[in-house]
Amino acid sequence: MNPMFCHSFLRLGVLIAGSALATGSVHVGAQQEDSSRGRKYKAPPASSRIEVTILRDSSGKPIERAAVIFHPVEGDRDKGGMELKTDEDGKAAIDVIPLGDTVRLQVIAKGFQTYGQDLKVDKESIKMEIRMKRPGEQYSIYKSHEPADSGAGSSGDKPPKDGTPAKPESDAKPSGSPSQASPSQPHIN
Repeated sequence: MNPMFCHSFLRLGVLIAGSALATGSVHVGAQQEDSSRGRKYKAPPASSRIEVTILRDSSGKPIERAAVIFHPVEGDRDKGGMELKTDEDGKAAIDVIPLGDTVRLQVIAKGFQTYGQDLKVDKESIKMEIRMKRPGEQYSIYKSHEPADSGAGSSGDKPPKDGTPAKPESDAKPSGSPSQASPSQPHIN
């Protein structure tokens, strides 16, 4: 190669690099001026760390993979939900709930009653232990729901099977009526 060609090629490269450097520095200066007119940085609100431990009520053992759902509440409105699953120790933790907020906490575990509670987030660290119970017996209108040892009344107090209400029995008769109380006067024991 010709030394003159190499020397002019080198000069051309230095000239291009110098112009690129000058153009880049002007562009950076323009960005710095624009940043003062842009959005201002707003720091996120202080948040609380909430740690929930889910245990069986009967044995105190942890419940693994229970759904712990946090619903931030604003007035009467639900602002969405964040769901976590408990680990093998029955623990779930969240640290993005802002201080001062109200959270509706719900726990759902297979084979246990659903748990729910409204929680005011007023501390930087909250630790809760929730004991889950097995479901109770369903309520039936066909079963007697009287306490076993009520002490008041006998088997005659139960309504008859045909659906008509039982009439109260009393030894005292109201005055002014030889046999029964009139419909306008209530019968008081």
